[in-house]
Amino acid sequence: MYRQSRNLAIPGVTSQVLFDSHIELLLEAAVSLVNELTPGERRGRRYTPPGGSELLSAAASALPSRAQGVPGALPRESAEYLASAAQTMRTVFESMEHGREDDAAAAINLLLRETGARPQLDRMPGSPWQVHFHGSDDTYGVGWSAGCATALALAVGSELAGRLGVCRAPHCDRVYVDSSRNAVRQFCSAPCQSRVKAAAFRARHTPIPG
Repeated sequence: MYRQSRNLAIPGVTSQVLFDSHIELLLEAAVSLVNELTPGERRGRRYTPPGGSELLSAAASALPSRAQGVPGALPRESAEYLASAAQTMRTVFESMEHGREDDAAAAINLLLRETGARPQLDRMPGSPWQVHFHGSDDTYGVGWSAGCATALALAVGSELAGRLGVCRAPHCDRVYVDSSRNAVRQFCSAPCQSRVKAAAFRARHTPIPG
């Protein structure tokens, strides 16, 4: 497993400031898109992401609520693009979890090329200028995917690499960015952590037959 002590500036955690809030927002979006739009297992059960018309609102809901200007539902083209990009992002998290940095880098580079990610100063009315990673004419799908790919590239190419993880609870493969002080997080959520603790407690207190 690829686990080293890293520093990550996440709200609520005192740590060295490496990236600004926009990069943190994009990492949050990458986690949410993977967890909501890719199939697998979640909290002990099989997980099938929404499809059809439900995908349009699910893709929008997966984007961070604090992001500005996100509609209640995305155009189908953008929703489908995000679902496809999320699968590539999953490869990044899984590769880093298992120490396959070369595979993670290849997946990120593919997404960077496909989205045409490039730095550009941009701002919303009333807000300061920020470095974004897509053009003003990109669709939601391409724009968010480009931003997430750039944030993942900055993470994997820095001391944040070991902060990208996959839940270690049984029958769960949701992903996370570890914001703990000592890089000790192992689960995607509190419910998964509780499941593992409860199972360990039962194991300790179950009499051995014979």
